[in-house]
Amino acid sequence: MADGEPNQPQTRKEDDKIRLGGMALPNGVLVHGPSSWACAIRTPGGELRVASGHKRLRASGIRSTLLRGPARLAEVFAVLPEIRRRLPEARLPFQRRAVLATMAASAVAVRAVKGSTRLSPLARELVGGLLSVVPAALALRTPDLAAYHGAEHISIGSYEHGERRAREHERCGSHMLGPLLASSAVGGALASRAPAQLRGPARLTAQLGALAASTEIFGWMVRNPDHPVSRALARPGHELQHRFATAEPTPAQLEVAEAALAACLELERGAAADGTDSH
Repeated sequence: MADGEPNQPQTRKEDDKIRLGGMALPNGVLVHGPSSWACAIRTPGGELRVASGHKRLRASGIRSTLLRGPARLAEVFAVLPEIRRRLPEARLPFQRRAVLATMAASAVAVRAVKGSTRLSPLARELVGGLLSVVPAALALRTPDLAAYHGAEHISIGSYEHGERRAREHERCGSHMLGPLLASSAVGGALASRAPAQLRGPARLTAQLGALAASTEIFGWMVRNPDHPVSRALARPGHELQHRFATAEPTPAQLEVAEAALAACLELERGAAADGTDSH
């Protein structure tokens, strides 16, 4: 659900757009930039509430290929406790009981698959990877979450391109799904060949490597959107967004996303003016 690459290196000009990412919530939208974040929600009573702040953890200074992918993910999730503190009404995608139950069932199923002797190591890892994304798929089936996901894409995409954009976005995290599943399967299969006493550290290393590899592939796709390989890799993610993960938002939902966008941009521009911009 975490979309975008706000920390991609780029040359700043006065008219450059600030690279933003985002995350849809069941009742709002989180928008984050290189140094700041803002979250807007709609309360049950219909009130629009906004909170924003500067990131305590920033991944923009990390140059290690192995570490910057996990660091970018950690950077986004590090702001969630602050959002819950500042906006108690904010609901996170995985708070639903059905999703939590599915996560538990998925973990049991993955463990059973990886312990099977009837499948090859690569097949076990691939099937396990597919099962592990079931909770995320269930979370996305919530109508409001899909609509806020679409609102997030429309607001950020329209800002970036200077015109109204569709609900699908070229930097949506769904584009990482294919590379992540493939790299995780290969890494897990190789780790399973390690001696028993080293298998745990080997699996952890493989998971970090898979996340790093998929992040680098995703970054290459963003920088080379017209390359045939990039278009091929992006197509499944685009179809996933269009058919499953996003929906057309209402004007009220789009208002929430635009409020989060405006609050984040205000902080980012203030940081740039103060000379603390991390681009």
